[in-house]
Amino acid sequence: MTTTTFEGITTRTVTTSRLTANVLERAASGDAESTVVFVHGNVSSSLFWQPTMVALPPQVRALAIDLRGFGGSDVLPVDATRGVRDFSDDVASVLRELGIERAHLVGWSMGGGVVLQYLLDNAGSVASVTLVSPVSPYGFGGTAGADGRLLNEECSGTGGGGANPDFVARLDAKDVSDEAPTSPRTVYRTGYVKNPDVTADLEDLWVESMLTTATGVDNYPGDGSAATNWPGFGPGTHGVLNTMVPRYFDVSGIVDLESKPSVLWVHGLDDVIVSDTSLFDLNYLGQLGVIPGWPGVEVAPPQPMVLQTRAVLDRYQDQGGSYREVTFDECGHSAHLERPDEFMTALVAHIGS
Repeated sequence: MTTTTFEGITTRTVTTSRLTANVLERAASGDAESTVVFVHGNVSSSLFWQPTMVALPPQVRALAIDLRGFGGSDVLPVDATRGVRDFSDDVASVLRELGIERAHLVGWSMGGGVVLQYLLDNAGSVASVTLVSPVSPYGFGGTAGADGRLLNEECSGTGGGGANPDFVARLDAKDVSDEAPTSPRTVYRTGYVKNPDVTADLEDLWVESMLTTATGVDNYPGDGSAATNWPGFGPGTHGVLNTMVPRYFDVSGIVDLESKPSVLWVHGLDDVIVSDTSLFDLNYLGQLGVIPGWPGVEVAPPQPMVLQTRAVLDRYQDQGGSYREVTFDECGHSAHLERPDEFMTALVAHIGS
């Protein structure tokens, strides 16, 4: 049986003008040479970062912040019309309260989008950026091509209306079973990792983390709206999934920043969540025939998420920045869990440079 907090990690609450946030900390031994701030993804919490935090060199201070509506932080409404800024502004407020003026930022999945939004709004305070299977710079769903072209103004097939209601109900019921494809444990095994046996010893902890997700219109998944385009619904204005729809979310502007910290991009080649063939992209599921009525590739092509990230980072580099892409085969959505040693090697080299 797992325990919530690893040895060497402390839990604290930090109250700012925006929220009271739960923060995990692995203190440096002696004076910290640098601070690394970890931002978790959707349907998770700071607990997912603990193996990485304790493996960092002792001279590094590590912090992991629970976003609003996750972990032990306040359950507050999420205004999706601001994209992920409710989350990134919360992170900024916590770092200000702690007196941290400059930090290395690491974001996983949705947290990658939060980190890039933070970079857009606070570039001078970012020492480096590490992205682990990040959401595309153009959001999740509803776009095509390397340039993130919007498929239709309704952003049909994206946002809160696309969540599986049984999965949401099981989150709300704190279901720890593996009895159904929609149970959080099964979703972890089939979506978060390529080979669940690799992380089986800590699986209870990962499920515990997932079950901290606050559910409802204002949190996960959010609301939806009717749409004339296939599959008949579009995004709403509240909640987590709507923060990443292309109507509200676009962080490709990082290419125009004057201050461009170096970027490390790490992802698994067998990721089924953030992928050019994502099993969570309704257009790709339509193409597979899983969702009936798909209008075809000219109207509703799958989103090339990895291609879009690479294209934006190439432009970032062309305009004075730098980035390194690290990929792992036989690895899914969670390289920091599935390939911890190789991930740590890449991260330490990156923050050290």
